[in-house]
Amino acid sequence: MNTMKNNSNPLMKTGQTFPLSIKRLGINGEGIGFYKRQVVFVPGALPGEEIQVEITKVFPNRAEGKINKIKKAAKNRVTPLCPIYETCGGCQLQHLAYASQLKEKRDIVVQAFERYTKIQKNELPISKTIGMEEPWAYRNKSQFQVGRNNDTIIAGLYSSNSHKLINIDHCLVQHEDTNIVTNTVKQIIRDLNLSVYNERKRTGSIRTIVVRTAFRTDEIQLVLVTATESLPKKDLFISEIKKRLPQVTSFVQNVNDEKTSLIFGEKTEGVFGKDTITEHLGDLSFELSARAFFQLNPQQTLKLYDEVKKQAKLTGKEKIVDAYCGSGTIGMWLAKDAKEVRGMDIIKESILDARKNAEKHGISNALYEAGKAENLLPKWLKEGWRPDVIVVDPPRTGCDQTFLDTVAKIKPKRMIYVSCNPSTLAKDVHMLISKGFEVEQVTPVDMFPQTSQVEAVCTLVLK
Repeated sequence: MNTMKNNSNPLMKTGQTFPLSIKRLGINGEGIGFYKRQVVFVPGALPGEEIQVEITKVFPNRAEGKINKIKKAAKNRVTPLCPIYETCGGCQLQHLAYASQLKEKRDIVVQAFERYTKIQKNELPISKTIGMEEPWAYRNKSQFQVGRNNDTIIAGLYSSNSHKLINIDHCLVQHEDTNIVTNTVKQIIRDLNLSVYNERKRTGSIRTIVVRTAFRTDEIQLVLVTATESLPKKDLFISEIKKRLPQVTSFVQNVNDEKTSLIFGEKTEGVFGKDTITEHLGDLSFELSARAFFQLNPQQTLKLYDEVKKQAKLTGKEKIVDAYCGSGTIGMWLAKDAKEVRGMDIIKESILDARKNAEKHGISNALYEAGKAENLLPKWLKEGWRPDVIVVDPPRTGCDQTFLDTVAKIKPKRMIYVSCNPSTLAKDVHMLISKGFEVEQVTPVDMFPQTSQVEAVCTLVLK
């Protein structure tokens, strides 16, 4: 299929080399340059650099290349701290100084608005990116695939350019506890000669080591994902975990015997300790089970939620809708400054969690219902309940079109859109502008330093 594509661009061909000036960063952290007015994406290249590029893939309207030589390096280029940075692929921006990462992430959001909306660059009310004081060791959860390399047990991520498992002994963006627990579990698997899952042959047992740590309580949960119902040498394994990892407060087994890239299967059961660990965000506390979603960077989550609160401009009289509410975290963050919060989610278990969380914290002005926002909002409106503020934190794919149509009909005074994908944010904003809203504020938030990902809090108000 690519052969046709390769022949359909008269300007460039695979293997061709030429000088290229890098102008910006793309959404995946790659450098962007232009050759005869056509865009060329180059991983690892930075804005302001002059490089010799070699074309690796050609498409009708763009090309991808690799750096052959850096003729003029950017002043903010730094040596990555991680020794396996380039082979792992989990981070994309370690070679860029952190202050510059924050500037470029802001520009990635600006580019999305330039591309998908009619707002001019100088008219977009966008703040500086909210960053971290210490942009390392921030992730509270690791999920490393397990494999064998001769007699060695390895665990890590698949390389971004191949299906080769890269062993990670010390990930610099992970909380140190997750590194310690993962390495000790690898050692126990090797010492006990336990069977490891072979993806190609679909044989063996242990597939994935998942470790989550609670920053505030220091509780640690270990989840072992196996392809078999039974945990190999279970009693020996448990006694070694207890002996070598007394800090583990929750040990859980999850069974996934499917041929899939998904980490978890449907069956989960406790091995020892509690079924959950407790984490705090500000004054709120949450019980986290093995498969419960929780933000991966708790320190930045506080800043993200505070930015939502700031942009909501609450006076205590507002009725708020927390759409796609999950276990209710954002709505509960706002509840004490609002008159009432109503949340909805299509996942019933999330709604049960949200109700439990609200009850536990004595939040009496929150109501949670399972269902789609586009069904519940009109129902509530008929009952005479109209929200002043709608907060939405959708998946990467953005908001459902029928949800956006419903928001346009309900006409809240303000809508706060928390996004993890600038492209879908800008597309959805373009649609809402056509329905009578305007952008009041956009604030990028760096939830994942050293990577190309950027979140944004965007507030729209009725004209």
